[in-house]
Amino acid sequence: MNSPLHKPTFTDYLHLHFLVLIWGFTAILGKLINPQLSRISLTFFRTLLAAVGLAVVLWLWKEWKRVPANDRWAMLGVGAIMGLHWLTFFGSAHVSSASVCLAGMSTTSLFTSLLEPLFARRRVRPLEILLSLLVIVGLYLIFRFEVDQSLGLGLALVSAFLAALFTIANSRFARRHNALLITFYEMNGATMAMLIGLAGVAFTSGLTDEEMIPQSTDWLWLGILAFVCTVYAYSASVHLLRKVSPFTLNLTINLEPVYGMALAYFILNERMTAGFYAGSVVILLSVIIYPMLNARFAK
Repeated sequence: MNSPLHKPTFTDYLHLHFLVLIWGFTAILGKLINPQLSRISLTFFRTLLAAVGLAVVLWLWKEWKRVPANDRWAMLGVGAIMGLHWLTFFGSAHVSSASVCLAGMSTTSLFTSLLEPLFARRRVRPLEILLSLLVIVGLYLIFRFEVDQSLGLGLALVSAFLAALFTIANSRFARRHNALLITFYEMNGATMAMLIGLAGVAFTSGLTDEEMIPQSTDWLWLGILAFVCTVYAYSASVHLLRKVSPFTLNLTINLEPVYGMALAYFILNERMTAGFYAGSVVILLSVIIYPMLNARFAK
């Protein structure tokens, strides 16, 4: 039987925002890695290193536990979805700015508000739709002034849809299994999916060594992506799903473009238009007012 959702504390919300800050850094890392390296190869090495890192952690902490076969296959399948999410995410960051990529990811809450009722068999909550529409308004402001980066924004929207899918799935796994085990199986599923994709691309169109193998300087960024942004951040987020709902998690992730935009400003020297900043403020507003309105409606 699934365990009930526990009430989140202030520390839980603070931890969640720290994780979002880390995820905001992933698009920056994607820009720092050699642009000649194919995005599918980048995703493959990230998930492979993460799977190895998780195996070591599980062994050291003696957290290996039996997982029913049906759940194992389900986790591997969700991992494949996660791999596609990262592939489109890094593809977006590659063809556009890091800030536009992260702004497109802010629609994850909208997709979650539409998809979660289908899986949970409940009605769509008007508050969730209203706040998701606010996110759309913010996205429109961004797109209006960044129309030349429409391909990157489109890839980010696909990535956001996939993120909503695996977050909802993880909210169910988290009530039955250890967060590290869940992430381990999902990293293996993502690795296998990317390996198949990489083999297919290499066979059909061919890839050079520079497109397939990371350079020496890339391994540092890949290590941070794998062990900090993946092993730590995703395991912690799955654990937090025992206390917060998928919608709350993804709505807070809307702050990712805000954090990422600040990081891109200082690290990549990215300068965006006024419309981008206005849209980001609207997105930030939806995150801030959700807990207050949700508490009022609950009363």
